[in-house]
Amino acid sequence: MSDFDLSDLDLDELKKLHKETATAIQTYEARRRQDALAAAEAAAKSAGFSLKDLIGASAGKPSKSINPPKYRNPDDETQVWSGRGRQPQWIKDGLAANKSLDDFLIAR
Repeated sequence: MSDFDLSDLDLDELKKLHKETATAIQTYEARRRQDALAAAEAAAKSAGFSLKDLIGASAGKPSKSINPPKYRNPDDETQVWSGRGRQPQWIKDGLAANKSLDDFLIAR
């Protein structure tokens, strides 16, 4: 590594050096990550597997789990609610009319 005196640089030169250093650090980390990934893939391949097989990666994004409906509007069977998130207006109206959530439960 070469030593140089930073006190000889003006503010613009120091800012430019700082920006170039930050970029160099980011690209260094990316290269190291790529090297590690390549080594892991090579090790998996030598054992007869793909890296995705070993880590259980799936193609694409993991799917969200869907909560089944727990409550149904007795006046309109197409309106259901899982019991999570904001209460639908028909639940609010029913609770205001002195009904309980049990009145809207879907029989299982």
